[in-house]
Amino acid sequence: MPKSIHDPAARAALLARLDRLDATTPARWGSFTAPRMVTHLIESARMATGDLPVKARRTFLSNRLVRYLFIYVAPFPRGAPTAPELLARAPNSWAADVATLKAEIERAAVRGPAAAWPAHPAFGALSGADWGVLIHKHTDHHLSQFGV
Repeated sequence: MPKSIHDPAARAALLARLDRLDATTPARWGSFTAPRMVTHLIESARMATGDLPVKARRTFLSNRLVRYLFIYVAPFPRGAPTAPELLARAPNSWAADVATLKAEIERAAVRGPAAAWPAHPAFGALSGADWGVLIHKHTDHHLSQFGV
């Protein structure tokens, strides 16, 4: 079973990796700086909980089989397009942004897999279990981008 933020041990390991990152850590690929990546993940978590509205975009990803493969099987692709809303937040202080990201991940985890969750702008309707795996997978992808 893929890792999920709903699993306390998987979530703790993910947050511990975040602690090994600093504002000057260079990316192994892509154009994000560490501060831009952290703010992107903050906005992604806010989207997942419904606190950040993101315009829906119908894509092939809303197909049930494709959605399942993307969330549960295939590795997260490098350079995948993202919603502009997830790039709008400017970095603030490093410590404050990291604390905010941790709090947003914890808040999403506390919501639990049985709660009602909003639709994803590309995937459509997702369960809480789907969101837990997707948030973990997305965060893991970007932490790996920075070698942590």
